[in-house]
Amino acid sequence: MIAPLVLAALALVLTGPVPAFMARAGWPYRIPRAAVVLWQAIALAAVLAAFGAGIALSYSTAGEPGEPRFDPSSPRDLAAALVLALTALVGIRLLWAVGRVAVGTRARRKRHRDLVDVLATPDGLIPGLRVLAEETPLAYCLPALRGARVVVSVGALDRLDDGELRAVLAHEQAHLRARHDLVLEAFTALHMAFPRFVRSDVALDQARTLVELLADDDARRRNGPLPLARALVALAGSPAPEAGLAAAKSSTVLRVQRLADPAPNATLLSTAAYTAAVLLLVVPTFTVAAPIVKAVIHAVS
Repeated sequence: MIAPLVLAALALVLTGPVPAFMARAGWPYRIPRAAVVLWQAIALAAVLAAFGAGIALSYSTAGEPGEPRFDPSSPRDLAAALVLALTALVGIRLLWAVGRVAVGTRARRKRHRDLVDVLATPDGLIPGLRVLAEETPLAYCLPALRGARVVVSVGALDRLDDGELRAVLAHEQAHLRARHDLVLEAFTALHMAFPRFVRSDVALDQARTLVELLADDDARRRNGPLPLARALVALAGSPAPEAGLAAAKSSTVLRVQRLADPAPNATLLSTAAYTAAVLLLVVPTFTVAAPIVKAVIHAVS
């Protein structure tokens, strides 16, 4: 009975105190790539720990495959069955959320891309660039496996000089190359999978900020920090479509301050974050996989 309690406690810690600690810390912004990996590990480990708690509870009450000892007249076993049913319900909700986010996001993005192709003018400065005849400053990308678009408005072009425009385009192309939208889709699905009274916005908000920092770092390497910083200030507060990733959508002050500092050299900090991510996944993964592997070995032996 110890394993279910340990895994349940791990799931609670990874969904409460750990995200709160990460959200208050400043060091993840120095290592956005490693921080994204760590956030993914935290989220995945929390899910695995929750499932592992249910599976471990089933083995501690109903017995392992080939050795059943479930007693339907026992309140303890019925309670364990209820926990397993809730665990299965969480899994179903998670799969439903993943499918809903994937289908809904792609449908919205396709509609928006079709609209842009009708209303905007192609520009050969970079592949997929479209210029909207709109005075509101807009700069965003519409990721896709094929047919991705980078959209800027005439209002944005009026505010940006050539260097700032190149920095903004490099930022959007970094989003498209790295498919940062897929990272956000996973966090969005996880966020939607749980009811409002138990879920937190922290992980999704942090993921949104960190992918912007990753795109900023790419643009900084190509064009230097100042053009992008000036562009972020010029485009601050610009609206952004729900289907796209916008250059100045969030955390403008943080990003400009970060660009004003020298590029961080934090190899040890990144290594520590990657190591923590691996360790976070070991315990719940082993706990979930070990009984399954054992059952398979038992079945074939």
